[in-house]
This record gives sequence, structure tokens and C-alpha cells, in this order.
Amino acid sequence: MLKKLASIATGGLGSLFFDVAKTYFPPDMSEQQQQTLKLAFEKAEAEKARAMDSAIVEAEQALTERITQLEGSASDLLRIPLLGTLIIFLRGCQRPLWGFATLYLDFKWFSQWDLDEQQQTALIVINVLVLGFLFGERAIKNVMPLINDFIKKRDA
Repeated sequence: MLKKLASIATGGLGSLFFDVAKTYFPPDMSEQQQQTLKLAFEKAEAEKARAMDSAIVEAEQALTERITQLEGSASDLLRIPLLGTLIIFLRGCQRPLWGFATLYLDFKWFSQWDLDEQQQTALIVINVLVLGFLFGERAIKNVMPLINDFIKKRDA
């Protein structure tokens, strides 16, 4: 999101400024002067973009540090002799466990189970949550039209 804001804030400003300057500067401006001015605007735009990128990196690092301070890190868990190692292992197993469990539920749903409407809705919600957790926002955006079509056809 921060990168989108940065691109909106800096994208194309150099050429926009040059077009405005070209409109209001004297018409007898030489080609070399125009190129020098355009280069100066593009340089200013690049410096602004570099500053925005640097600010984004700093903000992401600060957020990561803050999360580490509040939640701790895996190295903190290793201080607990047996339980810490177990927690790290279980935390690493979480994504595959949820993914395979949802895959199993979907297989049963489509092959054997005869579910009522409430149970089907619950499985759809579980699928959306697991897809979002495992694959992120893009997966949900790609799958939601299919789910909406499925629900519309089912209700019709």
C-alpha cells in the first residue's frame, strides 16, 4: 500500500512540470535549454522517488522491530528448554496442517458428503479464510467471483 501511495505521489511529476514550464516559459527557449530543464525536473522526480522508497523501507523496518518487541522472536522461544522447540515446530506446521485439512474437507464435500446450506456456507468461509491465510489477498480476489457465481446459481 505504501508503494502505491509513493507511486501516486511521485509518478510522472517531472514530465508534468516540464509540460507546465514549457507552456509558461518564453517561446524563444532553445532546444538545449528545454532539455536541461527537462533533465532537472526528471532528476528532482527521481530524488523524490528515492526519498519515498527510503521512507517506506524505514517504516517497514520500524514495524518489524515493533512487532518483534511486542511478540518476541523465535530465538526467545528457544530459551524455554523443551516447550520452546515444540512451539517453533508447531508454528512451522500450521500452514501445511490447515491447507491439508481444508483440502480433505473439500474432497469429502465434493465426493461423499451431503451437506445442508449452513454447512456448505461454513465450508466456503473456511476455504476463503485458509486461502487468504496461505496465499494472501490475491487468491481471495481471484476466487471470490467463482464463489459468488456458485452462491447465485445455488440460490436460483
